[in-house]
Amino acid sequence: MMPNVVVPAGILLPESFLHSQWFAIMATFVAINTVMYAALAVSKILPKLHRPNWLRRRHERSETRSIYPEAPK
Repeated sequence: MMPNVVVPAGILLPESFLHSQWFAIMATFVAINTVMYAALAVSKILPKLHRPNWLRRRHERSETRSIYPEAPK
């Protein structure tokens, strides 16, 4: 039979560990990672945005190469 071990409720790590430089770096990494994950999740939920038609795309020519110079692009 195991002996009864009394551990104060809610204490997992000593207070000195929580004020260490290493813990602050890891907490910052977790915070940045959480914000990035949330931003990616929100971007997946939102509808896809399409470019307006008045913006020229990369594969479109700026001038027509037709034998009819006044033809629409």
